[in-house]
Amino acid sequence: MTVTITFIFSSLSFFFLFTATSVAGSVLMMSMDTCDTDMNSHGDDNDMSGCDLHETFEINKSSQAVMKDNDNLCESTRKRKEQNDDPVDQTLPSLPNCDNDTKGITSRETSDINDANIQMEASNGEKAFESNSPDAKLVKVTSTEMSGTNLNFSGNPSETSSIDVDMRPASPECKEPLSSNSSACPDLQESHSSVGPVVEPKPPVPSSEAVDNITEESEVTPMETEDTEGQNSGADTFAPENVVQNEPDSNQTQASSSESEQVSAEQKEQEWLGTPIEELRRMPQCGQSLPHLRATDHHKVLIRTDLLKEGQVPHPYPSKYRDSWDDMTVKMPCSEKNLFPVENEDLVQSRWELICSALEGECKSSLDIKDAILSYNIAHAKRWDFTALNYLCTEGMENDEVQHLFNVTLPKMMKLVLNTPKICTQPIPLLKSRMNQSLTMSQEQIACLLANAFFCTFPRRNSRRSEYANYPEINFYRLFEGSSLRKIEKLKTLLCYFRRVTESMPTGLVTFTRQSLSVFPKWESSKKQLTSLHITCKGTIEDEGYGMLQVDFANRLVGGGLTGMGLVQEEIRFLINPELIISRLFTEALDSDECLIITGTEQYSKYSGYAESFKWKANHKDEIPRDGWQRRCTEVVAMDALRYRNFMEQFQPEKMARELNKAYCSFMRPSANPENLSAVATGNWGCGAFGGDTRLKALLQLMAASEAGRDVAYFTFGDEELMRDVHSLYKYLKDKCVTVGTLYCHLKQYSNVVSKHVQRPNISLYGYIYDKVDTNTDPEPSPSPSDSNLTTAPSLCPADCH
Repeated sequence: MTVTITFIFSSLSFFFLFTATSVAGSVLMMSMDTCDTDMNSHGDDNDMSGCDLHETFEINKSSQAVMKDNDNLCESTRKRKEQNDDPVDQTLPSLPNCDNDTKGITSRETSDINDANIQMEASNGEKAFESNSPDAKLVKVTSTEMSGTNLNFSGNPSETSSIDVDMRPASPECKEPLSSNSSACPDLQESHSSVGPVVEPKPPVPSSEAVDNITEESEVTPMETEDTEGQNSGADTFAPENVVQNEPDSNQTQASSSESEQVSAEQKEQEWLGTPIEELRRMPQCGQSLPHLRATDHHKVLIRTDLLKEGQVPHPYPSKYRDSWDDMTVKMPCSEKNLFPVENEDLVQSRWELICSALEGECKSSLDIKDAILSYNIAHAKRWDFTALNYLCTEGMENDEVQHLFNVTLPKMMKLVLNTPKICTQPIPLLKSRMNQSLTMSQEQIACLLANAFFCTFPRRNSRRSEYANYPEINFYRLFEGSSLRKIEKLKTLLCYFRRVTESMPTGLVTFTRQSLSVFPKWESSKKQLTSLHITCKGTIEDEGYGMLQVDFANRLVGGGLTGMGLVQEEIRFLINPELIISRLFTEALDSDECLIITGTEQYSKYSGYAESFKWKANHKDEIPRDGWQRRCTEVVAMDALRYRNFMEQFQPEKMARELNKAYCSFMRPSANPENLSAVATGNWGCGAFGGDTRLKALLQLMAASEAGRDVAYFTFGDEELMRDVHSLYKYLKDKCVTVGTLYCHLKQYSNVVSKHVQRPNISLYGYIYDKVDTNTDPEPSPSPSDSNLTTAPSLCPADCH
């Protein structure tokens, strides 16, 4: 009886084991057959749209539950066999091998499932879904606990819910590809924790072969779940008991929807922020009508204004040359006082005669140019070097270009020099320090003077110890020396200009104005609101900022290292608009309360690169319209920033006030109405080699422009992070109605906070301002009744200069 009962029980156990094993195998085969989609080598997500990756984990857990039941059955049968120890058991059909067969459904499926489980192990032990982009900045995401998960054995992802995992999202701009051929997303370098992390939609489940490929070919670390034991609640459900979640720390952000992630991606891709640049004022549309051009005590005009006509080269005024040799005017090469000592004799001769003699001959090579220049600069014959000029003429240009230079361009340039007494007939005033003076001359007169600079004819301008020590260099001798490729590209750019003007002389005028203010705003008590801001990481001041007041990040000696090795923003602007260069002839070094405004220059060249990578590209035809005085509507202001020996120096109140006053002087037009003022086109003024902080300089310029009544177009030159930071703070200040005075007081308070730091502060400037404005503290002093918000020096230069 006992034997019969034991046999029946064993048979039932075997039948149950065989049935459970068959059902699990069929289910798993159906699921995996449905999801039998291989990933292509390019990681195309579309090929896996019919399956869900989360099902892999759920199948694993269901299979593990079935296998555990099988193990229990085998174990109970073995125990009963040992207890009965009856030989009848030997006649029973062989049971499934509890050590092998019950561990999986088939050998292939067992291998695939084990391989899949291995792939779920994150390489660093973290439970994360990591982007394969090497530039991705990972952000923690808190998972949401779910009460249960339905597993549809049909493999239909639309009816399947995934278990919760902690994962790090892929870039919004670079969806997670499942192959090694995916490229990195460089834009992720600009991501910040302020951008809300997003849980990606459920990815499709790859087949077991695809999972194998992930390990072998991809850098992706798949999602991992903790290996917990599940309970079978029914034929088609699996409820996880324990879902491990990462505890969020103080820096964690809550997960947002995929739509908000897409918005963030679109914001990152934006090339500009703020007010559309089309809404900013430009010349000539916003300008007031100009009065008749005439000369005054504070405005020298070197042409006949009564004969000024569009399309015609202006006539010089006066008609005959007037000589001058004093401390108030430029010493001209054609002056009778320009004498040259005769060697080995106590006599002197006219240096102009030597110049004419040298330039009346032919120049067929760079050596001829060298000999001509040194014939009237004998004192420098042993020091001046013409290596760069020689290389340009022998190796740096095509043969036909060299032939055109020596056969056409240079002879016309020499003729311009020889005609100096006929073209520049009036003494040219020096724009000295503390003067409010304007000077208007024709483009032909500028071309004549620049040709003189090329041939190094200006007297007393070849030594830093001369009476012009506080003026920039004007003769080009330093451009000819050395073997730097920078010099070659500079000479190419300038020769493009000379070729243009000698082939067709431009017919316009250019005005140079030195502006000085003696009284400035009381910044602490200013009630001005911030004006409109357009900020962009693309474009340039000279192109996108046409018609605006364009800032030249100047040296106090305008033009900076133009004739030397300098080749950054100011030098490049002077090269492509060479008429700016002539300001070096008569503009003394700028003081802290001065600027130089140049209106009407023309662009002649296109270029690429910056500094060492600068290259002259091609001829450029300037299409900027002219105003009533026949000047191009291109207004450039040269304003020099301070150079800092250490980073913290610039946050000193007196240094910030100096930069504010310099910018205000450059933007302010005392006699103009605000609605007639164009926007300011500027950028990272005083940064780079000068050591300025870009975020501080952006604020200071915005404050000065607001005080002067001008909008701002700010160019970050590719710095997207700066663009976003400046705009975010600007928008915050505008929303809070923070005035220029309040902002200035916050800057002074920040200076006091960080003054004890030797190198760099441990609190950012913008973070400090956010904190102070958010606390609603009012740092503004209470102005006395006698305080005025704004006082300016009376303008000595005429309103019609601008």
